[in-house]
Amino acid sequence: MMKASINTRYGPPEVLEIKEVEKPVPKDNEVLVKIHATTVNRTDCGFRSPEYLVIRLISGLFKPKKHILGNELAGVIELTGKNVKAFKTGDQVFGLSTYNFGTHAEYICISENKSITIKPSNMSYQQAAAVCDGLMLGMNLLSKIDFKKVPKILINGASGSIGSACVQLARYYGAEITAVCTAKNFELIKLLGADKVVDYTKEDFTKCSELYDVVLDAVGKSSFFKCKKILKPGGVYFSTELGYLSQNVFLALFTPIFGGKKVKFPIPTDSKKDILFFKQLIESGNYKAIIDKVYSLAQIIEATKYVETGEKTGNVVITMEPIDNN
Repeated sequence: MMKASINTRYGPPEVLEIKEVEKPVPKDNEVLVKIHATTVNRTDCGFRSPEYLVIRLISGLFKPKKHILGNELAGVIELTGKNVKAFKTGDQVFGLSTYNFGTHAEYICISENKSITIKPSNMSYQQAAAVCDGLMLGMNLLSKIDFKKVPKILINGASGSIGSACVQLARYYGAEITAVCTAKNFELIKLLGADKVVDYTKEDFTKCSELYDVVLDAVGKSSFFKCKKILKPGGVYFSTELGYLSQNVFLALFTPIFGGKKVKFPIPTDSKKDILFFKQLIESGNYKAIIDKVYSLAQIIEATKYVETGEKTGNVVITMEPIDNN
């Protein structure tokens, strides 16, 4: 048996319950990972209480098909299936279970070919758990940008999990970065690579006089129509949210037809290739984990409520060890 955070219905954070459930058994091509750390992120919240019909079509129309959320993990391989070649018992690993979820638990089974690899040597379990989702979503967007000429990029929500990942990736690829966040995070975001910072509580970035090759909204609080005037001719708008009436999906289909300024809305995917790149990026010193708070699995409702304030800096980590946040 193992402990896990279970939700059998949609609703507020209080639908989450810590229960004893069956410990999974790995198939021939799977590894059993004893999870040391995971996270609560916007993806978890979005699937626990879906705003968009498309999420219910994926997750279950009236109730969730998958009862254990969580998509980031760092831990130790406790058991391997008989056909597993890439890992052995005792290996320290990190990675993603993006659409299968299941990491808000003490154990998970994952195919050796999925998005896990050996944990970066220069990170703790908590740090390693706090990088992959933001990096995956950031790469999903930045991979669509042409970095041959140094692009001017504005990143809204730069201090969140996805935003801080986008800042670090954009710096790595050589962009000129304007970051929008609160003043309390200015020094951190400059340290991560921003050239200029804007306090959204004092200035509306959509009304600035500068023009950008790319506007990337990592919190989904703006719209293409509000940001269009600060895009250069041929500029691109990205958002991590579907937008009002799922407009970003439709705009991504139609705006490229007419040329000029456009919306791109790539569907997030993860792969082992990405995780291997993330490990290389981290071990070469080009990426840092940003952790706001750490909670125990027993405190997952409290952790989820904090994530849903929209005020977190970086990531909220769940450790499988009992802790006291007071």
